[in-house]
Amino acid sequence: MLRVDFVEGTVAHRLRFGGGRGQDLAKAMGLRAGKTPMIIDATAGLGRDSFLLASLGAQVTLIERSEEMHMLLTQGMERAEREGGHFREIIGRMTLLKGDAKDLIPDLHGEAILIDPMHPERKNSALVRQDLRQVRAIVGTDDDAGDLVRLAIKHASKRVVLKWPAKADPIEGIQKCSHQIRGKTTRYDVFMTG
Repeated sequence: MLRVDFVEGTVAHRLRFGGGRGQDLAKAMGLRAGKTPMIIDATAGLGRDSFLLASLGAQVTLIERSEEMHMLLTQGMERAEREGGHFREIIGRMTLLKGDAKDLIPDLHGEAILIDPMHPERKNSALVRQDLRQVRAIVGTDDDAGDLVRLAIKHASKRVVLKWPAKADPIEGIQKCSHQIRGKTTRYDVFMTG
């Protein structure tokens, strides 16, 4: 049974031992000493990246268009808020919206927009983690990811970050990124817009 959990498991571990603003995601999004951009997570999914960014002080607007994922996120955020303390403080910096990011972004103010669409099916035999397979079953394939990236580039005041598998081909029809931050399995294609 898929559940969004910010209090235990991988998210809690990353919160305690993740490396703060030195993490690839934080660097890609522009969080550095004295700089904490207003962030829009256009494809919230399980909310893990948003929670991490909020834990580093960012105000994050999460957008989720899947009714079921939105409900799971709402429940996960409510549980974390009830936990109180540090969790309540982090959730307090997160605002969850339901709808299609392409419709909502033009009316929002975001310095940095994160886009983490469903990644293409893997060519090798290694299976994607169970929770991510469940998310794919709920939200489908995100065939409009290129449209979302192009729209985000028009509206982000500083940058758009596309989270994508390290070895995957770029999404067709979008401009070349300004730079990349590469991890072992994930890369962040950064499009500077300011």
